[in-house]
Amino acid sequence: MSVLEILFIAIGLAMDASAVSLVAAASGYANDKRAAFRLSFHFGLFQFLMPVLGWILGRTIVDHISSVDHWVAFGLLTIVGVRMIRSGIKSSEQNIRKDPSRGLTLIMLSIATSIDALAIGLSLAMLEVDIWYPSIIIGIVTAALSLAAIKLGNQLGILFGKRMEFIGGAILIAIGFRILLSHLLT
Repeated sequence: MSVLEILFIAIGLAMDASAVSLVAAASGYANDKRAAFRLSFHFGLFQFLMPVLGWILGRTIVDHISSVDHWVAFGLLTIVGVRMIRSGIKSSEQNIRKDPSRGLTLIMLSIATSIDALAIGLSLAMLEVDIWYPSIIIGIVTAALSLAAIKLGNQLGILFGKRMEFIGGAILIAIGFRILLSHLLT
């Protein structure tokens, strides 16, 4: 597998994590360096770990995982998206902000955006490709693109304010639907 092929795979896998990072920052949740680091680090880490896990599991488990992975991603993204929409609708006095760069929300988002990487790991195992180099590249690319998306998202948040939280929740739900439909229609 060439470096160019690995980079294209890494960029493709990083798109969901980058979109979530953009939404989190535009909604005002990742406007400090610590939150930006937590999001980009965890998205990169999970994108690194999932291909390794998929590669280790090998072909025997693929049928069980592939039948539900899209539903898991859809459910996790929808839960977080609905929370963001509800938060965007509430007045600022009622709003208790749930930081997506912390706790269970961060873990849910990290898993939801990296489930496709698990399938890549399974594919690489079938192709008998050594997993470490591609996984490292996938993790680094995801972390870098997520960080860039956070910087862009912070600028959008300044322009659009509280409305971005509502829009961001809708985008997360749309990403979940895209993942679901791409698996159901193929």
